This record gives sequence, C-alpha cells and structure tokens, in this order.
Amino acid sequence: MSNTLKRTPLYDLHVSSGARLVEFGGWEMPVQYKGIIAEHNAVRSQVGMFDVSHMGKFAISGGGVLDILNKLVPSNLGRVKVGQALYTVLLNQQGGIIDDVIFYRHQPEVDRENWSVIVNASTTDKDKAWLQKHLGDRLVDHSDSQILIAVQGKTAIATLQGLVGSDLTKLPRLRFGHTYTEVLGVRSFVARTGYTGEDGCEIMTDIATGKALWQKLLDLGVTPCGLGCRDTLRLEAGMHLYGQDMDDTTTPWEAEINWIIHLKEKGEFYGRAVLEDQKQNGVPRKLVGLELEGRNIARHNYPILFEGETVGIVTSGTMSPTLGKAIAFGYVPPHLAALGQIVQVQIRDKEFPAKVVKRNFL
Repeated sequence: MSNTLKRTPLYDLHVSSGARLVEFGGWEMPVQYKGIIAEHNAVRSQVGMFDVSHMGKFAISGGGVLDILNKLVPSNLGRVKVGQALYTVLLNQQGGIIDDVIFYRHQPEVDRENWSVIVNASTTDKDKAWLQKHLGDRLVDHSDSQILIAVQGKTAIATLQGLVGSDLTKLPRLRFGHTYTEVLGVRSFVARTGYTGEDGCEIMTDIATGKALWQKLLDLGVTPCGLGCRDTLRLEAGMHLYGQDMDDTTTPWEAEINWIIHLKEKGEFYGRAVLEDQKQNGVPRKLVGLELEGRNIARHNYPILFEGETVGIVTSGTMSPTLGKAIAFGYVPPHLAALGQIVQVQIRDKEFPAKVVKRNFL
C-alpha cells in the first residue's frame, strides 16, 4: 500500500479490528472486516457502522449564499427549511454532474445564512475549488478536523439513543434538528441520513469524540462495515455511485434522478439550457436497473447489447446478498429502457440476458 494514501483518524481502530484495507479515491480505507456478506446482512437485519470521514465536509455561511448556491444546482434550495437536508448535484455549464452532494440548512444568525455540505471523497478538491470560485471565503473546509461516522440499520436509532443528547425518534428522515446535539457529551452534528437504504444517522464530530464513539459502538456490538458492503447496500437500494453511475458528462435526466430538477421554481443556473432541451427533446440514454439470471454478474464497463449490437454499458453490478440475484445499473437508449425489456450483457466472451427492472431492487 502506497504511503502517499491518506488515512482517516480511525485508521488504527480499523487495523486493530482486522480490517482489510484498499485504495479508494486516494485514501487507504477498509473494504471489509469479517466479510462483505456478513457486514451487509448486519446492516439489513440489525446495525452496522461505517467510517466515512474521508468525505469532504464544508461549512458555508454569509449573506446571500442561498442565491449563489441556487445557481450551482438544479434543485430549489429555497425549499429547504432550517433543520432539513437535501440531496442534489453540482452542475457544470453543459449540465454534467460535477458531484452529488447533500446540503444541510442550519439556523441563520441575523443576516448570515448557515449551510453545511457533504461531498464525495474522490471529488473533494474539485468540489472545493468550484464552490470557492463562487463563494470565496464564505466556505470553510472542515474535512481534516472532523470525523464522520454512519450508523445504519433497523436498530441504529435505538443503539445510538443512549449516546446522544436528543430524542432521535422525533427526528424525521433527511432532518438533523435546528441545532447541534451532544454526542458523548460533546456538541456534534447528527443527521438522519445515510447511503444504505436503511434507517440511521450520520454523525460529524471532533476527532477525539469520533474515536471514542467508534470504540463505544464496538463495545456495544455494532458491526464495523467496509466499502464492500457499502457498495452492495447502496446498489440494492438504487443509490448512485459518483464516478461510476454518473460523472461530469452525465446529466440528471440521463442519470434518472429527475426529482431533483426544479425547472419551474428556478431562475438561471449552470446547465439549465441543456436540461430544458433534454426535457423537451429527450435524452440519448437512460440509467436503468438490470436483473440477470443465475450467477452471471454484470460488472462495471461490461457492454450491453441488443440484437447483436452494443447499445450501452454497465456502470455498477453485484450479486445481491439480500435478494440472491445478480443486479446492475447500466445506460441504454430510451427505447430500450422500459420495464421488462430484455437486453444482453457481455460477460467475457458470452452474452447473457438481462431484464430491465426498477432501480430500487428491494
């Protein structure tokens, strides 16, 4: 493993738990501990936890920042009330997705608006440069000074309740409350968000508290989980992975995240002309869910064919531990995107049938 890779503050705890470490987006991260399937099943049936401290963590504050941010995304951030979160994307002038992010709106201070945004690890530097170009010193980077832990699963809220200073059962999904709360007695940020399709929270706090929280959760029997099951969980739940399922050449219409586009509520924003054209005239491709029979797993970059011709490409694929089926995402022309459509996926030198299904496979 290259010594140039970054490590999160929880690195030593991963090593002591027997994690197998891999390179991911310039970071040395745990891919698994006791096994991907065991960790996946722990989240689906009980509770697991993920170190996501490698993700970018920015604070944005100052007068007029809402108007600036609204020019960078296709969503109407004015919809977001204090204490709410919104999943959306940063767009370039061509309507391509710079990154998918979550914005959190905090309590304002007099004429000073306060927001947080969490961005992907592999795009942190790119996102920071893009946001600072528009916001200047109204953006502060907390990526290196904060630990971010995701606790996910059916019993996640009950497990966390004794460690935090507020009633998590009263916190709806995509909410984080109007103020910070205490975690192990320390002022921290707790949001009822996640990337697994299960209930749970993401907790951002200082390094010392984050280490203590990880150890406390281990002591409570919470299963530590790596990137391997994070990928299978999010794919089963129909969640995109930036850099695979979409990138800066993909528009939100093509990526089938149409619900984040609020054209009627917005003024000018980056990529608006492209999105308006695609809404009126259609898109050249659409992201679909695919289901294959048997043990035939469609992997990233495998060709998708129809009547002997290559028509698209697989972006993500796995054998679903929950469903016992091979599932995938892939791009196909719109006329092949209807539910029930049969296409073929080329796996090595053979072609196997794949049926277009809903992208949320659960």
